Amino acid sequence: MVLADFDGAAERAFGPVAASLDRLGMTPNQVSVVSFAVAVAAAVGFYVATFETYAVGAALVALSGVLDVVDGQLARRTGESSAQGDMLDHTLDRYSDLVLLIGIAGGLDAWALGLFAVTGVFLTSYMGTQAQAVGAGRDYGGLLGRADRLALIVVAGALHPVLPLVAGTAEVAGFVPLEWLLILFAVVGNITAVQRFWASWKELS
Repeated sequence: MVLADFDGAAERAFGPVAASLDRLGMTPNQVSVVSFAVAVAAAVGFYVATFETYAVGAALVALSGVLDVVDGQLARRTGESSAQGDMLDHTLDRYSDLVLLIGIAGGLDAWALGLFAVTGVFLTSYMGTQAQAVGAGRDYGGLLGRADRLALIVVAGALHPVLPLVAGTAEVAGFVPLEWLLILFAVVGNITAVQRFWASWKELS
């Protein structure tokens, strides 16, 4: 995971956001729900699939990602960390992943690619939590974590409508940017799942 190495920087960058939400009286769980709602709105933008909605969708994914970091910061800041909050956050993260991939695949009419991407993303998550369930500790390792996926969705979503204007074509080696994104999630997601499985297997040996 690339962006996981910048957790400290994210804490510093988004700390003022957490402080502002604390002053507004928002709870960590409320922020988690808002983050999910923003992800749903982004998915709708990708599904509608116009120049404007792709741009809006990419921006909303970025906002959802920031809120997903801030809910944990807010929980630590207010002392409201709890098993229930952790479960809510991770559950909504999975639903956010799902609706975003549905929105992207639907906008492209690329349902087969979307299915493979969902498989990669959900196996990555499953292997992380399954490791914890069998006593190996929750595993966030591997090539492609959630923060990385969100960042790639923002980049590909912003590039997707702009590429034809810049390069004169929407395709790169036969696929448009968001199709490449789905392929990446499918392939690298499964590689990440295998990495997490192997790391947990060795830890449990």
